[in-house]
Amino acid sequence: MNTPSPARSGRDPLASAVSKVKWHVLPLVLIMFIANYIDRVNVGFVDRHLEASIGIGAAAYGLGAGLFFVGYALFEVPSNLLMQRYGARVWLARIMATWGIVAASMAFVWNDTSFYVLRFLLGAAEAGFFPGVVLYLTQWLPPQERGKAMAIFLGGSAFASVLSGPVTGALLSIRGLGLQGWQWMFLIEGLFSVVLCGASWLLLKSHIRDATWLTPDERSALENALDDERAKRDVRSRVHVPALALLKDPQIALFCFLYFSIQLTIYAATFWLPTIIRRMGGLTDFQVGLYNTIPWMIAIGAMYGFAVLSAKWKHPQRWLACALVLAACGLLASTSHDPVWSFASICFAALGFKAASSLFWPIPQGYLDTRVAAAVIALINSIGNLGGFVAPTAFGYLKQHTGSITGGLYALAIASLVAALAALFARTHRRGLPADEPLTSSPMLRHAEH
Repeated sequence: MNTPSPARSGRDPLASAVSKVKWHVLPLVLIMFIANYIDRVNVGFVDRHLEASIGIGAAAYGLGAGLFFVGYALFEVPSNLLMQRYGARVWLARIMATWGIVAASMAFVWNDTSFYVLRFLLGAAEAGFFPGVVLYLTQWLPPQERGKAMAIFLGGSAFASVLSGPVTGALLSIRGLGLQGWQWMFLIEGLFSVVLCGASWLLLKSHIRDATWLTPDERSALENALDDERAKRDVRSRVHVPALALLKDPQIALFCFLYFSIQLTIYAATFWLPTIIRRMGGLTDFQVGLYNTIPWMIAIGAMYGFAVLSAKWKHPQRWLACALVLAACGLLASTSHDPVWSFASICFAALGFKAASSLFWPIPQGYLDTRVAAAVIALINSIGNLGGFVAPTAFGYLKQHTGSITGGLYALAIASLVAALAALFARTHRRGLPADEPLTSSPMLRHAEH
């Protein structure tokens, strides 16, 4: 007996198609993002293992952790260009295969140089994954559904932060075949991404017409909706604006500084939190992993709570400033010599800086001219992610030469306070620019012409 199509049964075929896309696509890309994030930050759990096994000190560890972001930044644009040529599905599978192989190869580093090279290559291999998923979702979901889908996808980083601790801690206890626990961790987590590559190739489809889990009516409705959206978007001329011209707009420069400050704090905590936890003493790797989940679980609740407050009371820049002040207070308190108090303070700081990361993006999205929004968001993201290089590198240098990361915590607190003050000057909309104004009315476009 044939199942009636949505159109014949009275259901809206477009709504039915969107629902099916969410159930078939979002769970897989969410798992892919979790694997991506864990392979990026799992090195934070093995700093002392690397030092004991192959003599990688704190400064070398910090530099290697940060070099990931150099490779990521350098290969982001080339990866995006190749993705446009080969398609999101093919390129996502390529990215997962290469990053999984490089991540697994981390099990066989033997000195500082090999550690640096593989961390750089891991960043280069992962470059393009995030925009690849964004592109893929735009090819399968109408614009009114993309925001909710992206919120689910971005939640993967928070869930990965929670999962990475106990999973990595458990893997560090494995021994056998002449490999140590840290080697098994890199090997298993990296090869899991290679397996996911195969799953993504089989389950993700290149085109809507290839989705056998959609009925003909659903495929037609979804393709028509996306074709209409593309036609409307193509009516507006595309504008190419150089990065330096964009930075002449003070608001865009301010956005870059704010996001850099937020990322600086997040990645400092991500890579050095296990070290802070170990100060409590007598903990196994698995226990360190369990403790590592606590700040991120608190942060998930804070992200949601601040988002609700910002949506209800408006003025997101004020809530952003508030979150950054909370982060600064927690970071200052974490410099205590009492390790338990220090850990509790980091949990409080995580509440602030993770909430700040979720509060930030609506501000530039409201301000930016739609004709250059994609370029500006890419610029903000690139500059912001440099915080991922600066934070672990600086912390590693300080620990190597002073035996403590206290100086780095003070610096992060000051940066958060300065960013909180700067956030109050951020604007969520451009002043006096009616919709029918010419392109040169936009400050960022006007700067680009000179």
